[in-house]
Amino acid sequence: MTGIAAIAVLWAGACLIYKWSSGCAVQTSESLAAVADDSYEKRLLPFLGQYCADCHGNGAHEGDFIYDRCDDLDALKRDRHVWTRVLKKLKTEAMPPADADQPSAEERARAVAWLDHQLFYVDCGRPQDPGRVTVRRLNKNEYNNTVRDLLGVDFQPANDFPADDTGHGFDTIGDVLTVPPLLLEKYLTAAEEIADRAIGRDRPGGWVREWPRADLTPSAAARANFKAFLPRAFRRDVPAEECERYVGLAQRALDRGDSFEQAMNLTLQAVLVSPHFLFRVEGGRRQEAGVEMLDDFALASRLSYFLWSSMPDDELFEHARQNRLHDPEVLKRQTLRLLNDPRSDAFVSNFAGQWLGLRRLTTKDVRPDAAQFPGFDDQMRLDLWKETELFVGSIVRSNASIYDLLTGRYSFLNERLARHYGIEGVSGPEFRRVDFQNERRSGVLTQGSFLTLTSHPARTSPVKRGEWVLTNLLGDAPPEPPPSVPTLEKTQAAHPTLTLRQQMERHRADPACATCHRAMDAIGFGLENFDPVGRWRERDGTQPIDAKGALPTGEEFDGPMELIAILNQRRADFGRCLTEKLLTYALGRGVEWYDKCAVDEILARLRTDDRFATLILAIVESAPFQMRRAQEPPPESREPPS
Repeated sequence: MTGIAAIAVLWAGACLIYKWSSGCAVQTSESLAAVADDSYEKRLLPFLGQYCADCHGNGAHEGDFIYDRCDDLDALKRDRHVWTRVLKKLKTEAMPPADADQPSAEERARAVAWLDHQLFYVDCGRPQDPGRVTVRRLNKNEYNNTVRDLLGVDFQPANDFPADDTGHGFDTIGDVLTVPPLLLEKYLTAAEEIADRAIGRDRPGGWVREWPRADLTPSAAARANFKAFLPRAFRRDVPAEECERYVGLAQRALDRGDSFEQAMNLTLQAVLVSPHFLFRVEGGRRQEAGVEMLDDFALASRLSYFLWSSMPDDELFEHARQNRLHDPEVLKRQTLRLLNDPRSDAFVSNFAGQWLGLRRLTTKDVRPDAAQFPGFDDQMRLDLWKETELFVGSIVRSNASIYDLLTGRYSFLNERLARHYGIEGVSGPEFRRVDFQNERRSGVLTQGSFLTLTSHPARTSPVKRGEWVLTNLLGDAPPEPPPSVPTLEKTQAAHPTLTLRQQMERHRADPACATCHRAMDAIGFGLENFDPVGRWRERDGTQPIDAKGALPTGEEFDGPMELIAILNQRRADFGRCLTEKLLTYALGRGVEWYDKCAVDEILARLRTDDRFATLILAIVESAPFQMRRAQEPPPESREPPS
């Protein structure tokens, strides 16, 4: 390896260890060739044999990981998720453990660079794999909204359903949206109640639009109703023979003596428990090189459930029926229309509520100490939630920069919340925009929702706050802590007179912990001016607040505003993290290594226009959103050269 190539590999490794630092965007072709051309046997196996064998080889299997079960590069890639965890441990210097022989910085950087390349390299000049989403059932929010928009009923039947499981932080993930037996029972009960509310002669525009009369038999009336209704309920074209099955069910009810209204009621129940209603079954329109383009009905549903958490409306359905939605200009206009419609409040609520953890504010996991914070009640929880939701919604509605989420010098408060924050001049229960006049608050990191969620009942948690920022804003979640590390509470009990900072310094004395804690703790300490419920403070008890910190990359700061300014300089990493979170929410699956090119294309657009609508449009126009992998993988290999 030439001297230039060695330097490039070291630089690449340093960037990977602290990937949210600046100036690490470029790898030379020579460095890529260096990590690509070396084989598993030459590049990684000697490193593992020297530094990992005591715990993970030669019969040892700590953490259920045995590296020598991996014979070659193909075997490594088959266990991609396992080796991704190995890579993170190596990046953060969590492995090898502190009491074992340590690789040199150059050895570690080479191993990290080689693993990262082999696990995540994608040649964007070749046909891309758009992935494939597991067929998704409607989650509780989607079910309620779909029933509302389909039938106009004014209640929320899914509120009685079991809680939806989440994956990758969201309840839109197909892999976890299972159908347990209890949910099947709830579907049947809900269908009966929905049908009872939806049926009726008096309501104009209802789903039963034709009734028997002298020139229209009951069977013909049922046929006319289902011909108009089923395509909306199933969100696709419905062939005549499929429609006839429901007409036949209605006719059997009529034959046994049911009234026409009862027959329609029964058949509506059958529609509401059909998999075609309960699941988002997507169709394709053509295949090419192992990739299938979604048909326009599937694209319409992806778009409406992304931005409205509900079914397409009549205008979107009409574009799908005319096969016009895959036209780029039509799709762009429809995306902006949906985004600007009040129904996109559901997007703000459901995405922000999960990404930022707002839903947890009303759970038993968040319980500020009542004696220490007597004014923090259930209404305050809702106020904090609403503040952040309105703040995110304002950025969406005004099409502001996505980076206002970090740097916006305003929020939405009512009198109660303003008094909680110590801000004067706000009266009344209504929320309104308040522009900050001092240097204390900016963006979501200084809002009480985040600050309360990341605190213990009686004290702040710099570790929780720092870990949350790394995970949810910078996309650099630290690995799980070693199981042998004592809790901070034990350190506090042993040293009760020390400040929280001093106690944490003792707590992370183990070198295996110090690497991850350097970034987490520094970020958390930068927010120490905020108490466990988000109020500004200058002292913690009798001790003055020390909000100074230094990041692993060398930048120093004092207090939240200087910290946020530094994080804003890492906006490329924030943009990537937000993009991946939104893509996960929109697609219903986690972002994988083969999505790299799509994510990079979205980020390239954000570099020239960082408004929120640009991000939404870039996701909707991306290959993973509009396409899916055919049943067999594309013939072109996505793997890097070995």
